[in-house]
Amino acid sequence: MNDEIDVLTIGETMVLLNPHESGPMRHVVDFRKRIGGAESNMAVGLARLDHDAAWISRLGSDPHGQYVRDTIRGAGVDTQYVTFDAEAPTGLMFKERRELAESRVYYYRDDSAASRMAPDDLPDEALANARYLHLTGITPALSESCRELVFDATRRAQEHGVTVSLDPNLRFKLWDETMMRETLLSLVEECDVVLPGIEEGAVLLGTDDPERIATEFRALGADEVVVKLGADGAFVASDAVAETVTGYEVERVVDPVGAGDGFAAGYLSGRLEGLDPVRATDRANAVGALATTVTGDIEGLPTRSELRSLQVTKTNKSDNNRSLSVRLAVKSIRRTQL
Repeated sequence: MNDEIDVLTIGETMVLLNPHESGPMRHVVDFRKRIGGAESNMAVGLARLDHDAAWISRLGSDPHGQYVRDTIRGAGVDTQYVTFDAEAPTGLMFKERRELAESRVYYYRDDSAASRMAPDDLPDEALANARYLHLTGITPALSESCRELVFDATRRAQEHGVTVSLDPNLRFKLWDETMMRETLLSLVEECDVVLPGIEEGAVLLGTDDPERIATEFRALGADEVVVKLGADGAFVASDAVAETVTGYEVERVVDPVGAGDGFAAGYLSGRLEGLDPVRATDRANAVGALATTVTGDIEGLPTRSELRSLQVTKTNKSDNNRSLSVRLAVKSIRRTQL
């Protein structure tokens, strides 16, 4: 890896047991071992798009921890700052897939190694070399020491001139809703870029209107807010723009988990390359869409060529639709003139 880090992120990644078939967990007996973690998913997404991403965490000194670290490192992410804890385990999670309902996830992460992270787990040298620090609302929910880590990280990022991005990524099972709201709204005040879903806006701000969500997060201090609208795309707002960017159609959604992490990777990728917020949001929509087409949190994250193919397809469809609209308009004019 180069000394300069495009995006540095920190958070818990667990071993994910993904079922071979759909159905209630109590009836499933065969699972495929993978990994799952919002921050590492995002980092892998960036690495697939040829960016230098670094992920920091604390893992158990157990086979699960070795597997997590090796998998993420094998995906091209810098893991040199990951530490191992001999006194706490690596977290586990089981996924339950339903054909006619949303997937469910069962977590086994109490007192995990990652929950013991503290400010000292983030080396200043790593932060000083980063262009972006990406955080989620999951890490501060893990423990008091993790909350201290997150707020200390934003303070030090500001000192180093590092841009801070936040995906709220609400986890209701991890903490009290009142504390969650207070903590995350305080965290938004320390961030430059915020990437909420429309449901997260409703919980944190009491509104599901994308424009109001963006306006209120910007009033708290964020420079750029991108509100995810699912299949409809996203609403992006900054000093220069406020508009909805249409999403991408996929033939079949296989697994929606990880789409938001792909969205974050796509947006940061675009901004790192100098794209304006609208074009960066279009890239985010594309990465998020592709992430839903494959089972697993990171397996569907696209390479640059796969991303380009989807964007070209959307452009061609848009051009064809515009051409059809023009032809229909011309026919209408001719009928009027007859």
